[in-house]
Amino acid sequence: MRRSTFSPEADCAIAQSLGVIGDGWELLIVRDLARGLDRFDQLAESLRISRKVLTERLGGLLDSGVIERTAYQERPTRYAYGLTPRGRALLPVLVALQDWGDRWVLGDGELTGTNTADQAPAQRVHELVGRRVPRVALPSTAGTTLDVVDADARSTVLFGYPATGRPTPLPEGWLDIAGTAGCTLENRLFAAKYDEFTAQRIAVRGVSTQRTDEQQAFAAAEEIPQVLLSDVELELAAALRLPTFRAGGYERLKRVVLVVGADRVVNAVKYPVTDIAEAVEWALATA
Repeated sequence: MRRSTFSPEADCAIAQSLGVIGDGWELLIVRDLARGLDRFDQLAESLRISRKVLTERLGGLLDSGVIERTAYQERPTRYAYGLTPRGRALLPVLVALQDWGDRWVLGDGELTGTNTADQAPAQRVHELVGRRVPRVALPSTAGTTLDVVDADARSTVLFGYPATGRPTPLPEGWLDIAGTAGCTLENRLFAAKYDEFTAQRIAVRGVSTQRTDEQQAFAAAEEIPQVLLSDVELELAAALRLPTFRAGGYERLKRVVLVVGADRVVNAVKYPVTDIAEAVEWALATA
């Protein structure tokens, strides 16, 4: 475990939490484990960290119950690491920290539901091409928990969107935030092309951070055939480092379209989405 002279206040939850996860490397390890990098060498390569420091940080996270490990090889013994429920509970913290950094450190402080192509969030999304999507199962409008990638499809189109206004009203000032308008339209356009996607064995799955019951009410009212997934716990946002913004009290996904192959590799991305109709056509032609 790393050495520290930090002595947190006994009755302060913030101070006590920092005593467990207050080191930058530890937060980045949690980030990369959420991304599906579960082997020691993968973490070392991603973080560009010395093996000694990585060993110390992993030991500390194991001791604090944030991560767990299972042996996948003997002689020599090698481990795969994963987040415990205690560790997964940190994912909203990581996403909020990323949002803060995108807005206040890498950005100009403006609240926005999109980005320009030259900004860091867009570059981060485009770096997903060629990378595998880790297994993330989310609650769905089908009434079951589904993997974000359809294993039976030739490819999967994942489109993330901020929020629809039915049945729950959108927050005050919603339309003043760039990139927020058009979520109902986007779902309708994907619904209109649903048979064409299905004919080509392309699965279509919409994702937002709204609750499943909200999504189900919306899908029923609009007769939406595609499955909608609820990333209310921000598991997918953390796994793919998707750009978000905070409005109405919680994080919302910025509008993005991903095309993922049957091998779970991201083949193409559309971000920023400046023309929703064109993005739907692009998804059908690209997938």
